[in-house]
Amino acid sequence: MPKTLVKHSRRQSRGRPRLSHVTPSGEVRMVDVSEKPITAREAVARGRITMSREAIDQIRAGAIKKGDPLQAARLAGIMAAKHTADVIPLCHPLPLSHAAVTLTPVADGYDIEARVRTTAQTGVEMEALHAVAVAALTIYDMLKAVDKRMVISDIRLVEKRGGQSGDFRR
Repeated sequence: MPKTLVKHSRRQSRGRPRLSHVTPSGEVRMVDVSEKPITAREAVARGRITMSREAIDQIRAGAIKKGDPLQAARLAGIMAAKHTADVIPLCHPLPLSHAAVTLTPVADGYDIEARVRTTAQTGVEMEALHAVAVAALTIYDMLKAVDKRMVISDIRLVEKRGGQSGDFRR
């Protein structure tokens, strides 16, 4: 393991936190959650995509040649939540009971929120974050002919409920 890697986890190693996905010898591993209780869990993530006035006007006028980027982004975000374990190494596949993506217009683009729920042995934070990222990328893809300067930003976990580590609210 490189010496520059900061270790994180609830367990301490010589006073320093340790990554749960890294063994003491530095090998990556999937965390064994088989002993954890099955509990209700929920995560909410948010992000933003900013764009030119021309791109905003075309979305709001329904003038995007590829179709409605907001509907495509909602669907892509939900699909991303469902397939997070396929693209994030060591992420557990989870049976999602709910996944929703909301796009809210703001002056310079859209705020994106994903809310994901499960009843499982591990949380859904990665699923919510992945949903936001893919929803934003879908909007970018559908509008890149109009505005290549769009910016995807501020993707973050804002809330989580359930599980061993308890509740979190940003």
